[in-house]
Amino acid sequence: MSVGEADFRRALGGFASGVTVITGTTPEGAPAGVTISAFSSLSLNPPLVLFCLGREAQCREAFGVGRAFAVHILAEGQEDLSAAFAARTEDRFAGVAHRLADDGCPVLDGCLAVLRCRCETVHMGGDHLVVIGRVQHIDLPDQERRPLLHFRGAYGRLG
Repeated sequence: MSVGEADFRRALGGFASGVTVITGTTPEGAPAGVTISAFSSLSLNPPLVLFCLGREAQCREAFGVGRAFAVHILAEGQEDLSAAFAARTEDRFAGVAHRLADDGCPVLDGCLAVLRCRCETVHMGGDHLVVIGRVQHIDLPDQERRPLLHFRGAYGRLG
């Protein structure tokens, strides 16, 4: 039996996920960022995370083996930040409050948590790349707010 893309997308849309923005820098040193909902912890020891990135994504070069990246876990009310990094624009950082970490990676302000990582491996997975990173530093600036959720193609809320 064949699984149709529309049915597959509709079924997975029923799985609520958190929303993250992943940032890094291109090999040329330009800041790069993308909104990702396909993010997961992978291992506690060593501390590993993974995210899935479309193979055709403009920013894919920023997330190669050995490169630094930051995972920003978004909070409710940060829909505009999610939209800014999901847009197909040249400068996704325009008007976005951020700083550069020691490794040159852009770090966004006001997120629930920021995991600063170094890419260990990249695997092909159908039409996506699976990027695995080792967490090297964690910022927990705001644990009082609720997470931004994505559910059935829209932003949702807990309870």
